[in-house]
Amino acid sequence: PFTTCVRRSPPHDYSQQLYDKYRESFEEYITSTVLPSLREKHDEFMLRELVKRWANHKVMVRWLSRFFHYLDRYFIARRSLPPLNEVGLTCFRDLVYQELNGKVRDAVISLIDQEREGEQIDRALLKNVLDIFVEIGMGQMDYYENDFEAAMLKDTAAYYSRKASNWILDDSCPDYMLKAEECLKREKDRVSHYLHSSSEPKLLEKVQQELLSVYATQLLEKEHSGCHALLRDDKVEDLSRMFRLFSKIPRGLDPVSGIFKQHVTAEGTALVKQAEDAASNKKADKKDVVGLQEQVFVRKVIELHDKYLAYVNDCFQNHTLFHKALKEAFEVFCNKGVAGSSSAELLATFCDNILKKGGSEKLSDEAIEETLEKVVKLLAYISDKDLFAEFYRKKLARRLLFDKSANDDHERSILTKLKQQCGGQFTSKMEGMVTDLTLARENQTSFEEYLSNNPNANPGIDLTVTVLTTGFWPSYKSFDLNLPAEMVKCVEVFREFYQIKTKHRKLTWIYSLGTCNLIGKFEQKTMELIVTTYQASALLLFNSSDRLSYSEIMTQLNLTDDDVVRLLHSLSCAKYKILNKEPNTKIISPTDHFEFNSKFTDKMRRIKIPLPPVDEKKKVIEDVDKDRRYAIDASIVRIMKSRKVLGHQQLVMECVEQLGRMFKVIDWKQEPEHLYILPLEPVMLELLGRLFDPSRKTNLPEECMKKLAVTPISIKLRAGAVASSQMSEA
Repeated sequence: PFTTCVRRSPPHDYSQQLYDKYRESFEEYITSTVLPSLREKHDEFMLRELVKRWANHKVMVRWLSRFFHYLDRYFIARRSLPPLNEVGLTCFRDLVYQELNGKVRDAVISLIDQEREGEQIDRALLKNVLDIFVEIGMGQMDYYENDFEAAMLKDTAAYYSRKASNWILDDSCPDYMLKAEECLKREKDRVSHYLHSSSEPKLLEKVQQELLSVYATQLLEKEHSGCHALLRDDKVEDLSRMFRLFSKIPRGLDPVSGIFKQHVTAEGTALVKQAEDAASNKKADKKDVVGLQEQVFVRKVIELHDKYLAYVNDCFQNHTLFHKALKEAFEVFCNKGVAGSSSAELLATFCDNILKKGGSEKLSDEAIEETLEKVVKLLAYISDKDLFAEFYRKKLARRLLFDKSANDDHERSILTKLKQQCGGQFTSKMEGMVTDLTLARENQTSFEEYLSNNPNANPGIDLTVTVLTTGFWPSYKSFDLNLPAEMVKCVEVFREFYQIKTKHRKLTWIYSLGTCNLIGKFEQKTMELIVTTYQASALLLFNSSDRLSYSEIMTQLNLTDDDVVRLLHSLSCAKYKILNKEPNTKIISPTDHFEFNSKFTDKMRRIKIPLPPVDEKKKVIEDVDKDRRYAIDASIVRIMKSRKVLGHQQLVMECVEQLGRMFKVIDWKQEPEHLYILPLEPVMLELLGRLFDPSRKTNLPEECMKKLAVTPISIKLRAGAVASSQMSEA
C-alpha cells in the first residue's frame, strides 16, 4: 500500500483518490463505531466515552497524516487543500461534535452546579471535555465561547441570582460578604482546575454582578449590620472585606466612601457639640472657659484622625477615594468654632500648650514630635490658614520674648513641618522671629562688652534689651510711657551704643513687653517683685509720693485708661496687694486713691505679679482681615497683569483659586448664606431679604420702609470677599 504514496505522473497519479479515501475512512469509522457508542450513553458516562473517543481519534489522525505525509508536502500544497490533520479533526467536529455538543454542554453545566452545591465531581474529566471545545476550534475560541461558555455564564448568573435573593433576606452584611467572597474564590479555583483561563474575568463579573451590584445598596444600608454599623463598631476585618469586594464592581466604592464620609463627619460634629456643651456648662459655673476643654477637643480630633486615617491606609488600601472622603469630612467640622473660638485659634493654642514651659501636655520628645506632625496634618483641613498663622505667631512671640519656650528644637521642627505643608511664605516671618532671638542674644553680649569698656556709660541698673525686626513680629502698641528717672538713663545708654553700631535704624521701644525686678522694702521683710515695665513705673511713683489718685497716676505715666485700669487692678485688687485702694472695692474707678501697702507680706521672698493679658483675639482677626484685603488686591493685580482683559466672573474664579490655599474667599452671589450682618433687628432682616431678592414681597408698612431706607446697615463678608458693584451699592 505504501507504493501509492510515491509521486507518479498522470495517468498513474492517484493523489486525489487517496486524499478522498483518507476522509472517507474517518467518516466511515466515526459513523459505524464512534457515534453508536456515544449515543447509547448519557451524562457523565457519555462524557467519559467522548473523552476516550476524542483521544483515540487524535492518535489516528496523527499517525495517518504521517503515513500520507507526501500528500501534505506536495499534493495539498499545490492544490491549496486543507491539510490532513485538519481534515481528520473536521470529520470529528462535523459528525460527532455538531450532534452532541448540546448534550455535552448540559452535562458539564450540570456537574458544575453539583460542585457548587458541595458535591464531589471528577474535575479531570471536565478539564478533558472542555479541552475538546477548545481543540475543536483549531486555534480559534469560537466553539468554546459560543457552544459552552455563553450557556455556562447564563447558568452561573441564574444560580447566583437565586442564592443572593435568599441570602440578602436571611444574612447580616458581614455573613453575606463572607459567602460572596467564598463564592468568588471558588469560581476562581474552578477556572484554574478545568475552565479555560479566558473565562475567568467573564465568570467573576457575572458572580459580582449578581451577588454585589444588584444588592449593593441593600447590603450597605442594612440596619444593624451595614456599612454604618461596621464603622460604628470598628469591624476592621469586615470593612477590609467590603473594600475588597466592592472595589471589583464598577463604581462600587463610591457609595462606600460616601457612607465613610458621612460617618466621619457625624463623629467629628458630635465632638464639636460635646465641646460646645462642656464650654456652656463651664460658662454657667463661671469657670475659665478657654483652656482645658479646648485642649481636650483638639486631642480628640487628632485621635479621630489617627483612627480613620488607619482605616484608609489599612482597610481601604490607601485608596484615593477614601483619602478624599476623609479630607472632605474633616473640612466640614474642622472649620466649626467652639465656644466662640475658631479652629485656627484652637489649633494654635494647642501647639502653644505643647511647646511652652509648664503646659498641661506633659509629653516625651518623641511624643511631642509625633503630636506636632499630626497637628500640621489637621491644619491642611482648615480653610483659614492665615488666621492660624497669625494666632501662632502671637503665641510664638510670647514664648520667645518671655523665655517660655520649652525646647528650641521643637520650635524649629514645627516650622519645618509647616513650611513643607504650606510653603515658605507661610513661615518666613516665624523663622525670622526665631533668628531674631539669636541675633538679640549676640547684640546683648556686645552691649555688655561696650559697658565694660566704657566706665562712663553706666546705666545704673542691669539692663537687657531684645532688639527685634519690626517686619517679622506681630504689631504691638507703643506708647510714650513716661519712664521713671531710674530707667531713663538706661534707655539713653543703650541708644548711644546702638547708634555706634548702626546709624540707619530707628529704635521703637515696646514697654508693654518689658519686665522688671524691683526690691520692695516692707515692714516685715524685703522682697523681690517681678513685674512688667508698666507695673514697675507705677510702683516707682510711690517712692516720691505716699498717696496718689487715679488721675495723677494716669497723667504721670501717660497711659490710656484701659492700661491704667489693668495695672492698678493687678497691684491693688488681685492676689498680691502691693497698693491699698480707697474705697476698698474690686473695681478700679477714676475717683480711686492709692497708697503703698507697707504691711504687705508673703511666705515667698520672690514673687511674680502678673498683669492680666489683653484679649488679642479681636485684634488678630482685624489684622488678618486687613491682610486679606491686601492679598485680594495683590491677586487681582497679578491676574490682570498676566491676562490683560478678563470677564468679572472669570476674575473672581481665578482670584478664589489663587487665594484658596490660605483662606476661603466667598463670592456673595454664589454663597449669600455666608454673609453675616451687624447689627440687625428683625425688620432689617426683611429689608435685607429684598436687597438680595428684589422680587420678594414684604408686609412691612410704608412708613417703616421709608425709615429703613435711611437706616445704615452694616454688611461684612466673612472672608473679605471680592464684592461686585451691586454689593458696593447695597
